[in-house]
Amino acid sequence: MSVASSVLVPYASYLRVYEPLGAFPEPERGHWARYVRRAEVPTAQDELRRSLADLLPTPPVPVPVHESADAFVAEVDGVVVVCPWRTRLRGWLALEELGRAQDAEPGRSLPGPVLDAMLPPVVRAQVAADHERWRERNPDARPWIRTAVWQVPVRWFTLFADEEREYVPGAPERGEAPLLRYRTPMVQARRRLARALKALRESIDEGPMTEGLVEIGRWLEEFHPRALVELDYGGLVHVLSPERLAEDRSAADAAEGVAALRDGDGEGASEAYGRLAERWRAVRNLQFAN
Repeated sequence: MSVASSVLVPYASYLRVYEPLGAFPEPERGHWARYVRRAEVPTAQDELRRSLADLLPTPPVPVPVHESADAFVAEVDGVVVVCPWRTRLRGWLALEELGRAQDAEPGRSLPGPVLDAMLPPVVRAQVAADHERWRERNPDARPWIRTAVWQVPVRWFTLFADEEREYVPGAPERGEAPLLRYRTPMVQARRRLARALKALRESIDEGPMTEGLVEIGRWLEEFHPRALVELDYGGLVHVLSPERLAEDRSAADAAEGVAALRDGDGEGASEAYGRLAERWRAVRNLQFAN
């Protein structure tokens, strides 16, 4: 496997928000109303293939010229909800994140020559300029999908309960990949996040975990109260063994940690969060394995 192809393997997880059609203004609402009536809608794999295809030309196209008109579709209690891809916006945000990672952890990110070969500096500069001009015209834009590479951020698990976990082992002989995801109503996600944030603030000083929860909370507040929140392990199911996937109860560990903090059980909270941290540290370290 070449350096470039290994970098492009999509070992990523996703936090998605699906909103009811009534949350969208016209004419976008009409577009999604027609869209959900299609016989077939694209899958996560379709989105991934399109994104990777844009990186193959020379020079690569890290951000599409036009915004995607596609979305993921789900149904909750008879109500159809959609999660717009917003591929262009997410491409800009991903490149910003890549730049921050290069500055923060140069030893654990892409080597400069590799990054320059994949995305030449002139391409990155043009993309950044395009994003700046677009942001001036769309100051309130936000993505419906968040992505994390080689991990599921621990703070994401605070939004879900163990009973909302859905695991399907898959069938490799039929080309079916495993599925591991959580889904919860927006009202539940906000309530759990608020409880976790309160427990953290009453137990420990402000820190990265607290700041991360505040930032996620602000993002969730941008969406309709009857939205659906989904955590999808995405491509991580391909690097975790079936045994590890079946045994993974990360949302339960997060909930146990929050409950322990609320009860003043620092030792119990440390054990629960320790299990979470070690589990996902081991996954992140896989990206540096041969």
